[in-house]
Amino acid sequence: MKLKIQDSRFKVMIAACLLVLAGCKHKTEVPQQPAGVNYAQVAVPEFSADSAYGYVEAQLAFGPRTPGSPGWERCAAYLERQLGRWCDTVMVQPFNTTLWDGRAVSGRNIVASLLPQASQRVLLAAHWDSRLWADHDGDQAKHRQPVPGANDGASGVAVLMEMARVMSQMPPSVGVDFVLFDVEDQGLPEWADTYEDNTWCKGSQHWARNRHVPYYTAVYGILFDMVGTPHPRFTKEQVSRNFAPGLTDKVWNVAAALGYGSIFVNQNTDPILDDHLYINQIAGIPTVDIVQNSGITSFFEHWHTTTDDLESVDRETLRTVALVAMKTIYGDYPAK
Repeated sequence: MKLKIQDSRFKVMIAACLLVLAGCKHKTEVPQQPAGVNYAQVAVPEFSADSAYGYVEAQLAFGPRTPGSPGWERCAAYLERQLGRWCDTVMVQPFNTTLWDGRAVSGRNIVASLLPQASQRVLLAAHWDSRLWADHDGDQAKHRQPVPGANDGASGVAVLMEMARVMSQMPPSVGVDFVLFDVEDQGLPEWADTYEDNTWCKGSQHWARNRHVPYYTAVYGILFDMVGTPHPRFTKEQVSRNFAPGLTDKVWNVAAALGYGSIFVNQNTDPILDDHLYINQIAGIPTVDIVQNSGITSFFEHWHTTTDDLESVDRETLRTVALVAMKTIYGDYPAK
């Protein structure tokens, strides 16, 4: 996601988000944290950090996953094939959209489901595209080169892939939908002299208005964005707090109970324009964003640069994020 936290234009994005949040009257109920649950003892499947890291490597091996590129085409086929090994159903949702400069592109949202017949569902999401422009690179000559997108994109997808693999072996008592959004990271570059929120998150905007199943809804959702940095720091950003306050508190309480309070920091921070805004605002599904917040000048050191490579991803961070999410889900919906 998709603006530097202290960028001057970030204030415009905050203002736009706050206008949305001011009108939010979300009433969807999220299951309350069960009294007396010892989350350290909640049974969850064994998440392999090495396996998840391997999925990051596999995505980067295709090259840039920018809309319409050869790497994008090959990666889409890989994701569909891999998720099809573990999930009961895999659906591809094609869509057409335009980028900030008017260029027409095609996108593909990928939805893989466990227990598709279950009426109650949990949504787990990430974006799988990588950015066309390394517009935050220290070398200005590289600003129009694509980014590798290891942490910003591939890390969230890798966590969902490994979660799909292990959760298929020990399903919770709720349906689970793994949604990979496309054309998320192609918003206005830094050299543009204007800013517009809706140039970002094209796949989630389309999905929220045209869900993969008619009238689809979920009890709650969790979005994973930039969840692999060796120096993880996740805060309670404002869109999550406003649309899904109970879920946000629950996830951070689970993290604290597992000893990860220094990673899932109990701090309220500014709103982030990310896929969860449209899931919340349009689809009406209370969704929290687990997204890196360095607390300094950007999401993480290599954000939107040509150095967002494998060095930007740490195996243990992937495992920590997945463990917190699975403990939350299985605490609500234990395996049968």
